[in-house]
Amino acid sequence: MFEFFLSWWGAVLLGALDSSLFFFAPLANDALLIYLVARHRERFWVYPLLTTAGSVAGAGLTYWIGRKIGDAGLEKLVPLRRLERLKTRLNKTAAVAIALPAVLPPPFPLSAFVLTCGALAVSTRRFFTVFAVMRAVRFGVEALLAHRYGEQLLRVLQSAPFRRVVIGFIVLATVGTVISGTRVWRGTWRPGRQ
Repeated sequence: MFEFFLSWWGAVLLGALDSSLFFFAPLANDALLIYLVARHRERFWVYPLLTTAGSVAGAGLTYWIGRKIGDAGLEKLVPLRRLERLKTRLNKTAAVAIALPAVLPPPFPLSAFVLTCGALAVSTRRFFTVFAVMRAVRFGVEALLAHRYGEQLLRVLQSAPFRRVVIGFIVLATVGTVISGTRVWRGTWRPGRQ
């Protein structure tokens, strides 16, 4: 089962989950991308494309949810202070505001940003074009670095301390996912709804 996630399918799936509203796994798709490139250096260019495709698909679901809940529903899912900052950024510099979150690592709240873009009806074409290009840049740079330093990275990634860190991240991802799911459920559920 674990080998499934260490494949190209895993890159697509983890990319999608990482950009969705429901899954919390900071840097997991980055670590998987680096691992895959370091192990399969001859196909280093494929993995950033697959991870980008998955990431865009996951962002698409989150964007669509944002469109459905609209501006009013957004306040139930995103803390008000963060929401106001995101709205201000989007209004001032739309393209830059879309580009930066797509390349920034955690703790930047990518899902909240994508959700906000959907709720505020940011142009779908502009959003997904900029988002996809910037995700490809981020994952492409990581892949180039992993291709260049693959042997050294593989030693680190296959070490016992790193495996313990991965187990810690899995626990963190599980807890974070449960918290995210609970927040979404509580924010969207209303008594009397079926």
